[in-house]
Amino acid sequence: MGLTSRTLEITVISGENIHVTEDAYVVVRGESLDCYTTKTVKDNKSSFLSWDEMFLLDMPLHARSITFEVQCKRFKSVRPIGVARIAVADFLSGIESENCMQVLSYRLRDWEGKKNGVIHFGVRVVVPEKISVTVAEKETVVNGKNYSDRLTGMDFGGKNSNGVVVGIPFWWNYPNII
Repeated sequence: MGLTSRTLEITVISGENIHVTEDAYVVVRGESLDCYTTKTVKDNKSSFLSWDEMFLLDMPLHARSITFEVQCKRFKSVRPIGVARIAVADFLSGIESENCMQVLSYRLRDWEGKKNGVIHFGVRVVVPEKISVTVAEKETVVNGKNYSDRLTGMDFGGKNSNGVVVGIPFWWNYPNII
């Protein structure tokens, strides 16, 4: 069974030179239906906004970009401030990028294509944990003969159990003879 997605740790750090009068937040999308939203940040009469929020984003393997969109709420509606679409190839350059945080800055553009600030974010590829299977070997002596049973993931007679269940298959479609 192959992998269908990769997990990225995205940290939305801050934005600068963003022209906004309302409280701003960031929506992060990775070419899927899932999106993550930061909390809103009050405009402190400067051009620097700070979010400092981390998300675990599941990205499909076919995805080519991540979108960061700065928005604000205005009278029960959403007003887009600026958007940056970043190619996945910019930070997935090879093995050195796995499990290493990269801090990147990209220009935001409004819907007319004009420059509207810079967004700073960090990205790290989360390496999936490898599942290890232990093989235990038990020798059974029956009538003076040694038999070796190879069983995986079992605890023989100890108090520590690793949660493996041994069962008998149940044939639900077997004809019932009564």
